[in-house]
Amino acid sequence: MEAMTAQPDLAALLGARICHDLISPLGAIGNGVELLLLDGKPLSPELALIAESVAAANARIRFLRVATGPDGAGQLMGAPEVANLLDDALRGGRITVDWPRSTHSRPEVRRAFRALMCLYGVLPAGGRISVAVDSGVWHFDAAGPGLRPDAGPWQLVTDPAPGEVALTPAQVQFGLLRADLLDGPGLALLERGPGALRLSYPAHPA
Repeated sequence: MEAMTAQPDLAALLGARICHDLISPLGAIGNGVELLLLDGKPLSPELALIAESVAAANARIRFLRVATGPDGAGQLMGAPEVANLLDDALRGGRITVDWPRSTHSRPEVRRAFRALMCLYGVLPAGGRISVAVDSGVWHFDAAGPGLRPDAGPWQLVTDPAPGEVALTPAQVQFGLLRADLLDGPGLALLERGPGALRLSYPAHPA
């Protein structure tokens, strides 16, 4: 009898491959900017813009590498590492994230990053997302001016039978989060209030 082998997560492998392939040319651009600055001349507005853009792109790719890549089972990510990654990825934007001061497995962080990506869309004018883990449940509280609680196909992450949902490229995180939640202890709960929204789901058992 042939041994059963686990099927690879091709979507995660593709995400990791794309991130890997993009990091190299961005690093080369960053190195080029540094070489141009070795002559001691002041940083011109043009070079400053290039340097800032490269740094922002690198930060965004590091975030996406965690959010869309393999789950990294067995790995842990400390609070400072995750908070710094989020700060870098969101620098210059209108959304801030408060991350809990605790260490979590990389699969849990990946799931949380996918939840954050879903929530970014409800804050078109910016705002704050507070993340907390209480009694084995993850909570994401989003608040901000112009909050749009109906932004996104939330039924994918809350409804066991959501029906047919046509996702756009900008909404792929909802499908990814659904797959993650179905692989864990259950789907999410979405609570809407005046100017606020809370997304909650149980943590995956260790």
